[in-house]
Amino acid sequence: MRRFEGGGDFAPLRPREYDVLFTLSLAGDHSLRLRDLNEQVFMSQPSLSRMVERLEVRGLVSRAPAPDDARGLVVTLTPAGLALQRQVGRQHVRSIARYVGGALDEDELRMLTELTAKLRAYRP
Repeated sequence: MRRFEGGGDFAPLRPREYDVLFTLSLAGDHSLRLRDLNEQVFMSQPSLSRMVERLEVRGLVSRAPAPDDARGLVVTLTPAGLALQRQVGRQHVRSIARYVGGALDEDELRMLTELTAKLRAYRP
């Protein structure tokens, strides 16, 4: 992560901001309830709430009450947020290829992909 951050991979975002935008980009309609988003990113719920507020001010996400729960909140990636996520993501993919692709052969890369997918899917 230091290499990625040092190389400016996530600029103009912070890595955790990118993580939020990336996670939302994977959601079917680019929307997740705040509590579901919180389960998928590595930060406390209060920190995530403050970050989502800042991202909304920047026009990268929008927030709305959950239709089925007045206390719930739905976070949606805006078109500007999706465009920025894709731009930053392309740079990050190039860096991953440079740092990881040069160190691992095709079989190792395939195994790494399988293992990380398994870790992402695991729910204890």
